[in-house]
Amino acid sequence: MSDNRLKIDIQSEIGTLNAVLLHSPGAEVENMTPKMAQRALYSDILNLSIAQHEYAQLQGVLSKQAKVYTVTGLLEKVLQNPVEKERLVRRICEMEQLMEYFDTLMEMTPARLAKALIEGLPANINTLTAFLNEDYYALFPLYNFYFTRDAAVTIGNSALICKMANKVRMRESIIMEAIYRGSGEFECGIIDACDRQYLPNNNLFMEGGDILIAREDIILIGNGMRTSTQGIDMLASRLSSIAPEGRKHIIVQQLPHSPESFIHLDMVFTLLDKDKCMVFEPLILGDNQYQTVHITIDNGKVVKINSVSNILTALKRLGMDLQPIVCGGKADEWDQEREQWHSGANFFAFAPGKVLSYARNTHTLSELSNHGFEIIPAWDVINGKATLEGDKKCVVTIEGSELPRGGGGARCMTMPLSRKAVNW
Repeated sequence: MSDNRLKIDIQSEIGTLNAVLLHSPGAEVENMTPKMAQRALYSDILNLSIAQHEYAQLQGVLSKQAKVYTVTGLLEKVLQNPVEKERLVRRICEMEQLMEYFDTLMEMTPARLAKALIEGLPANINTLTAFLNEDYYALFPLYNFYFTRDAAVTIGNSALICKMANKVRMRESIIMEAIYRGSGEFECGIIDACDRQYLPNNNLFMEGGDILIAREDIILIGNGMRTSTQGIDMLASRLSSIAPEGRKHIIVQQLPHSPESFIHLDMVFTLLDKDKCMVFEPLILGDNQYQTVHITIDNGKVVKINSVSNILTALKRLGMDLQPIVCGGKADEWDQEREQWHSGANFFAFAPGKVLSYARNTHTLSELSNHGFEIIPAWDVINGKATLEGDKKCVVTIEGSELPRGGGGARCMTMPLSRKAVNW
C-alpha cells in the first residue's frame, strides 16, 4: 500500500508543484442566506455558477501542472472504510453535540454522507424546540471549504491539523485529519491540534493562511485574529517532530484584527520566486505598531526570541534576500488598500517565478509586469494557447468577481501536498 501513497513533502512556498488538494465550491455555498453570511465569516453571498466558472480556471491550470486531489473524492474513500466512517461520524457528532443524528449519518452511503458533511444536513423537526429553532440545519454547510489552505498545513513530511479560530470551521479540520490518516492516499506524520489535549485551551488556535514555509528551516507565521500566540507556541514546541533536527527559525508577524482583509499573513505577504515576494507595503515595510519577532529553535528547543524590524530584514539575515513587489503598485495608497482587500497580495506559486492570481487587481499586475512577469489569462493556458514551460516568469490570472467575496485568493484556495526541492 505504501508504494502507491504520495509522500507529503513541502519544504518551500515556491518549489515546482507535484500534487495539490482542492475543493470546488458547491451547493454548500448556495445554501447560505444573507442572514447566515456573518456566521459563515462572509461579508456577502456568492453566485455559485459564476464562482464555479472562476474556480474551474484555477483547477484547470493546476491540473496541467500537477496531480490534483479533491476533498470530496478523498472523503468518499475515507467513508468506504466502515471503521474510518464510524470514527469520523462519531467525532463530528460529539464535537457538534449531535449524537441524535449518529445513526442517521451512519446509514448513509459514502457519497451521500460526504455530501451531507460538506453541504449540510437539515434538522429533524420532531419537537417543539426544533420547530421554534431558527436554524434550518443540524449540520451547517461548510461554506468556507473551498479555502482548503486553512484547515491543515503541510510542513515537511507532516500535516498539522489546525484548530480553527471559529467553531463554524472546525468540521473542516476534522475531515482533513480523516483524509490524511484514513484515505490511504498519503504517507505523512500527523499533528492534530484538534486532539482532546488541546481542545480545552480556548486561546490555542491557528489557521493555514497564517503559516508559510519560506525554506526548509524557516517558517513565517501571522499572529492575528486567526492564529494565537499559544497556537504558535504549540507549533514551536512540536517543530522537532515535524522537521529534521538542527536549527530552525520562526518569524512571527503581528497582524491587525481589522479590517477583515488582514485575516491571515498570506493576505499581506506571499512568496513569488527565489528572490521576490509580494507585500502589502504599509504593514510589511511601513512604520507601524505591529511587531515582527524572530524565534530561534535548536534541536526542538527555543533558544532565542528577539524583535526584528520586518520580515524581509529577518529573512535577509538568514540568507534569503527578497525583492519586495508592492501590492497595488507604489503610486497610490488607495490602490494598495483596494487591491489588498480583494486578495491582491495573495499569490500561489506553482513553480519558482510562476504564480496564480486574480485578474481584477490591475495595479498589482502592472507592477509585476514591470518586474518581468508575463501576464497570461488562465483560459489561454487551459486551451493550449499559452505555454508555461521554460524559465520565464509569469502570472496566470483567473477571473475573480465572486470567489474574492469569500475573503481569499489563489493561495487560500490551494493546499499543496508535494513540491520539488528548490535549488537555492
